[in-house]
Amino acid sequence: MAQPKKKTSNSKQWHRRSQWKAKVPNLTTCPHCHAPALPHTICQSCGTYKGQHVVEVAGHTH
Repeated sequence: MAQPKKKTSNSKQWHRRSQWKAKVPNLTTCPHCHAPALPHTICQSCGTYKGQHVVEVAGHTH
């Protein structure tokens, strides 16, 4: 396999990596408990997904 002839400089590395940015996650509100939740995932506060109760969450009365 081919090997690079020269070491990539730190400046070159960081210019390439300058586009690596942390994104703020998109939050929606849970239709059941109205808590902020990630889309397409189980609600962490009430345990529902697409209107159905999926998992039992400690401290939440169903």
